[in-house]
Amino acid sequence: MPPTIRPSRRGFARTAPAAAPLPAPAARSDGAPGTAMPTSSCPAGRPETPVSEGNTSMDLRVALDGRPVDATLNDSPAARDLVTLLPLTIDLKDFHGTERIGYPPRRLDTDGAPEPTAAKAGDLAYYAPWGNLALFHRDGPSASADLLVLGHIDAGPDQLAGAGRITIEAAS
Repeated sequence: MPPTIRPSRRGFARTAPAAAPLPAPAARSDGAPGTAMPTSSCPAGRPETPVSEGNTSMDLRVALDGRPVDATLNDSPAARDLVTLLPLTIDLKDFHGTERIGYPPRRLDTDGAPEPTAAKAGDLAYYAPWGNLALFHRDGPSASADLLVLGHIDAGPDQLAGAGRITIEAAS
């Protein structure tokens, strides 16, 4: 049975893209240029999750290194596309001492992205050029159309900065 997405009661404001383009990391684990590709898991054959079309946010069940944290996704096209991948577990690596990054099993749909805004600590974002999720533990650089803020995770900066794995599921 597909998970149910319900509107948030926390009133998360709809947010959008952020951060200037970032330099490419040295090498991937397979030796090719680019970022090391952490593992992720996503059950195959999962039906699409219905999401409302209003300007509402979506509650999630998120765990950082197995510890539950409150989180909310906005209603952007990329966030709705991320929901179709749930449940999802992604290994995270540090990037520039500002964010933890990891890769979903495929790129997200970025058509119809909202206007860019700078990412803030706690924001979960998608960096379209590399196809990675970014979990910011510090405020990001200036706004960029390449970085789409998908939502927010309510955790302290130390927990966010030390996270090695994120598990995201739709709230039931």
